[in-house]
Amino acid sequence: MKPIWIVDDDQSIRFVLEKALLRENLPTRSFTNPQDVLKALIDTPEQEGPQILVSDIRMPGGSGLELLEKVKEKLPGLPVIIMTAFSDLDSAVSAFQGGAFEYLPKPFDLPKAVELIHRAVEESQREEVAEERMTAAPEMLGQAPAMQDVFRAIGRLSQSQVTVLITGESGSGKELVARALHKHSPRSAGPFVAINTAAIPKDLLESELFGHERGAFTGAQTMRRGRFEQADGGTLFLDEIGDMPFDLQTRLLRVLSDGHFYRVGGHSAVRANVRVIAATHQNLEQRVKEGVFREDLFHRLNVIRLRLPALRERREDVPMLTRFFLQQSAKQLGVEPKRISEAALKLLGTFDFPGNVRQLENVCHWLTVMAPAQVIELKDLPPEVLAMAGSSTAALVALPEALVAPTAPAGFTAPPPMALSEALRPASAPVAVGTEPLAPLEGAATPSPGLAWEAGLQAEALALLEEGRTDVWDVLTRRFETRLIQTALANTRGRRIEAAHKLGIGRNTITRKIQELNLE
Repeated sequence: MKPIWIVDDDQSIRFVLEKALLRENLPTRSFTNPQDVLKALIDTPEQEGPQILVSDIRMPGGSGLELLEKVKEKLPGLPVIIMTAFSDLDSAVSAFQGGAFEYLPKPFDLPKAVELIHRAVEESQREEVAEERMTAAPEMLGQAPAMQDVFRAIGRLSQSQVTVLITGESGSGKELVARALHKHSPRSAGPFVAINTAAIPKDLLESELFGHERGAFTGAQTMRRGRFEQADGGTLFLDEIGDMPFDLQTRLLRVLSDGHFYRVGGHSAVRANVRVIAATHQNLEQRVKEGVFREDLFHRLNVIRLRLPALRERREDVPMLTRFFLQQSAKQLGVEPKRISEAALKLLGTFDFPGNVRQLENVCHWLTVMAPAQVIELKDLPPEVLAMAGSSTAALVALPEALVAPTAPAGFTAPPPMALSEALRPASAPVAVGTEPLAPLEGAATPSPGLAWEAGLQAEALALLEEGRTDVWDVLTRRFETRLIQTALANTRGRRIEAAHKLGIGRNTITRKIQELNLE
């Protein structure tokens, strides 16, 4: 692993951090001023450069904020932790605005400093993986099986010029698929022309598609080539074909049949060598039954049909797409790309995204502008995401299998609703741990190994959902984690490392959880 670079003119600070990180098997390299750091960045190969940078804010010969700015120019993805005094909050704000990962107030608690550095290292490693994926990313992103099917279909159609009908919900990326079909086809050297037939008024759509002659109507002062002529030798993408006016469907059918059409007001047939790709979010079979879409045109378009999955059908792609759109948004706005925490990504994955990929892209634009820090946390997500994800029963379904009550055996009667803290409370002698004693229930017998606490969890979840709460996941997870950690600490008489080992988590994780849950 690459070393953590420490920059501070105070020898005692450098010594303390070096020893603490050495105990965590984290290599370090120390500097006394920013100039030495900048020189080392130039002289050191990138693969041997810093994993993260921890810098003081005020040093002889330069400022930590100036160093941050120059380091970010060379290594934009490098997490930088700025050390500052408690009273120097203006500097902390400036650090965040400059793209710092976090700031560390002085004097600092050493375990918390080490924990923060661990988080920065983990974030750095995640970003390295994400950047590798982005570098190799094609024009379309997707690891979900449904998207892999789409990619395979594009590959099979790469040498074909057959008409394709793309179906899928609004915002799912139908035009991206059409562009990919064109790019990987024998017509890739020709033009790709797109038109949304639902966005153009009926009176203008005919002229847009087929062009018009001079004097064909009021305002037609010159001859104009339509989209079919513009796409000659290439591909014409007809988006939202299901909304095309009925009388224009007849003209489109004629073009698809023999390749000939007439400009509006024209008398000479025009021929265009065009491959047509159409798309719609509507059910064309139903539109045919309703008599608003020609059946013969439907069959002419429906030679090969590609169905594009909604984003909720490919939730495993949300993290990759989110990181990609955050990078794109930052590039467009000319700001430092923001990172997103695992908790925030997990909650985004539970959101249904009725607007699909386009809505996720908009959310990432919103986060790039509105999130206050460089790392996007759960609380920074847009209100509609927090509200819908919190109130959705999908959050309950997404609970780990071990937390969902199993089917009750014959003759079993579920206990009445109880607080989760009671359902999880062991019937053993009380042991004071953290801030709350683990007292047994009065007169309670030892619960049966599985059903009692799981039924209590289910009852508590249902009660909170029926109250209309929008924070059910957070409330129950916090209670569960609190009780689990307190019980493990009671079992190990407060020894954190041993408790973490028995729970199957890392010691850094249990330290962070104890801090987050206020169990100090």
